[in-house]
Amino acid sequence: MASFPAYPAHPGPPGGEQAPGAPRHPHWWQRPWVRYGAPTMLLALSGLVILALVRRQTGTEGFLVGLGLAVLPVPLLLAAFRWLDRVEPGPWRNLIFAFAWGACAAALIAIVANSFATRWIATATADPSSADTLGATVVAPIVEESAKATAVLLVFLFRRRDFTGIVDGVVVAGVTATGFAFTENILYLGNAFGTDQLSGERGLSSVTAATFFVRVVMAPFAHPLFTVFTGIGFGVAALSAERRRLLRVLLPLAGLLLAMGMHAMWNGSSSFGEYGFFAVYGTFMVPAFGLLTFLVIWTRQRELRTVRAELPAYAAAGWLTPPEPYVLGSMRARRIARQYAAHHFGRAAARSVARYEACATSLAFLRHRGRRGRAGADFVVRERELLQELWRRREVARPSLAYAARATAPAVPPPWPPYGHGRGGYGYGYVPPQPSARDGRSYPGQDPAAPRPAYDPYRP
Repeated sequence: MASFPAYPAHPGPPGGEQAPGAPRHPHWWQRPWVRYGAPTMLLALSGLVILALVRRQTGTEGFLVGLGLAVLPVPLLLAAFRWLDRVEPGPWRNLIFAFAWGACAAALIAIVANSFATRWIATATADPSSADTLGATVVAPIVEESAKATAVLLVFLFRRRDFTGIVDGVVVAGVTATGFAFTENILYLGNAFGTDQLSGERGLSSVTAATFFVRVVMAPFAHPLFTVFTGIGFGVAALSAERRRLLRVLLPLAGLLLAMGMHAMWNGSSSFGEYGFFAVYGTFMVPAFGLLTFLVIWTRQRELRTVRAELPAYAAAGWLTPPEPYVLGSMRARRIARQYAAHHFGRAAARSVARYEACATSLAFLRHRGRRGRAGADFVVRERELLQELWRRREVARPSLAYAARATAPAVPPPWPPYGHGRGGYGYGYVPPQPSARDGRSYPGQDPAAPRPAYDPYRP
């Protein structure tokens, strides 16, 4: 484990030398064309196969109807998970990979494995009805949750820098499950439409309408809810110290088993009697969904508090300006900064400000793990990379953040404690900012009767 530096060095012009510890000659599997090309080819091949299988089962017309109905909840679910990820947004490529894995690879694995296992059980027991029930309540939860969990595992292993906590696990798991549910809904709705075509049913009494109501209206969050438990297990493992290897293995397994249990209960609800489905839905599914939603939102607020608590160290060292820890710890202030940049400097500037905010958040989380003894061996290298990312974007980001600070400045003291020798800090010598001549406010530690010199927080 790397030693945790007590003082972040004062900024200077970023150098062009190679960061210490960076590999000079990466292995063949670390080359970009391998890391991106191989998964892309695998997912594309899986997509073509799953497309052919679903179309074969539903027919062309059923496939188109199922596709049109199944896509309806997808934008809402993706927007919800992206909203949860706004504090430290992960790269889009991770979310695209997760959705594609769920919709293509995991769905293909589930269709092939479930069909094979159900046929084998029916042959071994000579009881097709029992085989279908056993396949739905035992085989399907194990196969499907394991297939979806593979995407979370791959991001956890190969995109470790982007996977830093519970929210990251929830987002990756939820997006993967959303893709899986999308493909599964196409299959179910397409088959239901084919059944209605044979029976002549139309309108609200049709099998298609009933399937749409259950899978899209009542429980569009079912698959994401199950897999989120796996994501939470990986998220807690990401927060654990690297030396606690057994715990980092057991936590994801515990989350996966919980996901399988919830999935099995949901699939088996129809066998609990006439009202078994509604009993399971009201007793377990809705409360679990509400509890997880509360947990994730609470975790997001805790992340914002971490940003406000950790960034003043870098403000004291000169990497950030004094108001920035407050601005970066407020989602409203961050949004105002991006809007200001887009209005005055263009969309490219707004993207640069968004990147600045994301890097500052990652920096706060990195330092938080370091203070708790959970930083990896690349702590110093990663900290330097993030600081240089901030320094390169300061010319555009700082005026925007300054405007957001003035627009959202609170009338109460900032929420972070003072830093400095003898004041309970880490020895950064933090000095509270002077008041701005533009707004006339006073800050903690400032005598209101003292002279108020003009202060430009963004002067070099």
